[in-house]
This record gives sequence, C-alpha cells and structure tokens, in this order.
Amino acid sequence: MTDIESRGLFLRGGFVPSSSGKTFPVYDPHTDEVYAKVAEAGTADVDAAVDAAREAFDGPWSALAPKDRGRLLLKLARMIQEHGEALAQVEARNSGHPIRDVRRFDLVRTVDWFEYFGGMATKVQGDVIPSSFKGVLNYTLREPLGVVGQIVPWNFPLMFVAWNIAPALAAGNTVVLKPAEYTPMSALEVARLSVDAGFPPGTINVVPGKGSVAGARLARHPDVAKICFTGSVEVGQDIIRAGADTLKKPLLELGGKGPNIVFADADLAAAVQGSLFAAYHNQGQACIAGSRLFVHESIWDDFLKRFTARVRSIRIGNPLEEATQLGPLTSKDHQKRVLGYVDIAKGEGGQVLFGGRTPGTPETARGYYVQPTLVRADDPKMRVCQEEVFGPFITITPFKDEEAAVEMANGVPYGLGAGFWTRDLGRAHRIAAQLKAGMVWVNAYKLVDPASPFGGSKMSGMGREFGLQAMHEYTQVKSVWVGYDFQPWTWPE
Repeated sequence: MTDIESRGLFLRGGFVPSSSGKTFPVYDPHTDEVYAKVAEAGTADVDAAVDAAREAFDGPWSALAPKDRGRLLLKLARMIQEHGEALAQVEARNSGHPIRDVRRFDLVRTVDWFEYFGGMATKVQGDVIPSSFKGVLNYTLREPLGVVGQIVPWNFPLMFVAWNIAPALAAGNTVVLKPAEYTPMSALEVARLSVDAGFPPGTINVVPGKGSVAGARLARHPDVAKICFTGSVEVGQDIIRAGADTLKKPLLELGGKGPNIVFADADLAAAVQGSLFAAYHNQGQACIAGSRLFVHESIWDDFLKRFTARVRSIRIGNPLEEATQLGPLTSKDHQKRVLGYVDIAKGEGGQVLFGGRTPGTPETARGYYVQPTLVRADDPKMRVCQEEVFGPFITITPFKDEEAAVEMANGVPYGLGAGFWTRDLGRAHRIAAQLKAGMVWVNAYKLVDPASPFGGSKMSGMGREFGLQAMHEYTQVKSVWVGYDFQPWTWPE
C-alpha cells in the first residue's frame, strides 16, 4: 500500500476542502489500491465556483486584451510541456492509459490545443454587413458568453481538459470544470500550473464530485451560460433537460459506434495497422474508436489472419512501463461492463475469435484488465453491433459490396466518426459523402487536429469543438447599427 495523497477543490486560484469536508477515493487501476483522496464538491461548492468564475469574468479576465489572454494560454502550454513527464506519470497511473501513448499523443495534443487556441484568442472577429440603408454602418461583434460549465469524461482526462478549457478561455469566457470521479488528478494539476502561468484567480475552477450532484448543479445553475458535456447519450439528454429552464447553450459530444470498412482494393498492411489502432488504442475507451470492423469477403481470410496475429501480439501490463501497449480499464465497474458484453455476444450467436476474458497473468491479477477482444458478428442488428461497449472489444463482419457496407455502417443510432480503406479515389469521395458521421477518415483513423471541427450527428451530440467552429460555440453575436448619415424615419402625425 502506498501513501495516500490528498487533493482539494480548485477555487479562486487555490486548493480548498469541500464545504462538507467530504472526500472520495481515487483508485490505481493497475493495483486496485486507493492512492489519493480528493475533495468531493457538493451543490454549495459548485455555487462558490460559479461565483468565482463570474467575478473573474466581470473583472480581471475580461479586462485583459485578447493578446494577453492568448499569451497566458501559450505560457500554460509551455508549462505543461516543461512538466510533461510528471503529468504523464499522473495520467497513466490515474487512467490506466499506457505511458508511452500518453507521451506520444495525450501530452502532445494537450500542448497543441493550448498553443492553437492561444493564437486563436486574437482571431475572434465579427463582420461588416452590407446594408440596404444609406448612411448606415452595420457590423457584428462576437462576445464571450460568460461562465461556461464543462463536464469531462474519464477516458482521456488530461486531453479533455485542454480540449474544453482552451477554446472557452480563448473566446474570453471563464470556466468551472467538473472532471470524472475516477480521474480528477490531471485536471487538478493543470489548474495548479495555471496559477504559476499567471491566470487571474477564478478564471479556471475545478470541482471534482459526483455527476448526479456537482454535474447536475452546473447544468441547472442560472449563472452558467453554456454547458459542455462529453459522455453518454442518456446523461447528455438529462443535461439538456436540466438546462432548459435557463436556456443554456449546450455543446454535447456523446456516444459513438464507429464503422471501419476495409474494401478489397485496400492497402492491407496499412488497413491492419490502422484498424488495430482504431480499435484498441487506450483500451478501446474512445468515443471515436473503430469498434465495428467490416471486411470485404474477398479479402476476409487474409485480413483476419493478419489482424488476429497482431491482436495476439499486443503487450498487456502495467501502464507505467514503457513496453506496455494495452493497460487496464479505468474502473472496476467498467471492466465488469465490458466483460458482460462478451456474454451478450455469445448469447446472440457471436463467435469470440480472440480474447473475451481477463489476461490471467500474475502482473494483471489485481487490476481492471480485459484482453483485446474480437467477435465475429454476422448480424449487424446484434446488441454488440448497436451499443457502445467502450472497451477493447470490437466486432468484425464480412460484406459483399459498397451498398451493403454503407447500409451497415449507417445502421446505428450514432454518427460520430467513421473510416474506410481503399485505393480508389472515386470510391473515397463517394463513400465519404454517404457515411452519416461528423468525421470521416479515408486510409486513416482517429486523426484529430485543433483546427479541424470535431463532433457528431444523430445521437452522437450537437455542436462542434475545435477550430473556428469552437469560437462560434463559445461566443454570441451582437449586431450593431450606426447611423452616420441617416435620416430617422418620421412617425406619422
């Protein structure tokens, strides 16, 4: 048993205990040991955080010029980079994400997002509108909304802090962020670094706690102008209902069940490698995971042989070890949920081609591990083909032609990410246009960039993150009319 760390809520630029004195345990997913206790925010704590954010918005944060806000974001990016190894250790231990992937992807993306939106702070601009009236100038201003509430998930906790906080601050808002109960540690570390970077107290506030309490209060709070949520469809719907009374502007990134189609003319080596990453990166705990694999029947045997060989070679173990490729799932509850889908698959007639159980090694015995699992599912209406498992669990299904592949790909309630592999340029554009998803990758999968809009269709959410679209999400438009040589209309006498 290791020494147990303590963390407070982050309000007004410092760590404080919760008003109730309550804490909750944080578990190491590799050992199932409690290694930290974190202050548990209640309704009163969320109210205090919103008050702090409102005061910062009305005061020092809005008083800064956009270039100065941008410089603070850039400074925070540098500080995250300088403290990168310590943050990587925190992230890997808290989430179970293999540390080499945290270094290669999560840290790099976190820095990239703060850098990009640090530059974007001076690019928020309105338009001049050609008016039909003479002697009138009509222009628009893009203004920040105020206090933004952000509820982030547990699968990429560090990265989601940057994805949410950076654009909101660049647009001139202040934030109250609620991290997931399982993974609050990296959000608290970034908040701590923001003090050294020089952010005014109250600009960034972090309130770890239960979604049903702290998250619900954020969604209902009358002084929260916008609510942002990444997570399940059901909770997203609850958040919309909770914010309805105050007409909050929602930004929701919800579930996914990404199709990944391998056509007969694909570069097979690239498709195998890309599909492996799409399926099992971060233990498959990604909304944009390629969790439904469709393979043309003419290359089925060859692809399956190559893909299964690669799945068998995945190194499972301690996320803090450099050689590890697949770590534990983030929580014990989620481990049980993913393994439950193996039973569901078997009950529906699915064939488990690999995995479907815990690794069964001494190293992984205490942790929340699940083998990379591959299930043949010939009926795309099976539950395991329709519901988001959110783990190292994918289905693989043969198809005959383009029409069948597109029909199966679109045949789920979700529409977040989708991908396919082909050497045919005409097919690339044709299929990309037919797939019902907010993002489509051709001969690649899970590419994201701070400049490219991110979001889904159907039940995968509403709104778009990243790029100029994010600035539109986090601002509101004001139309200004200036009559410089305009004779006002006369009222009839």
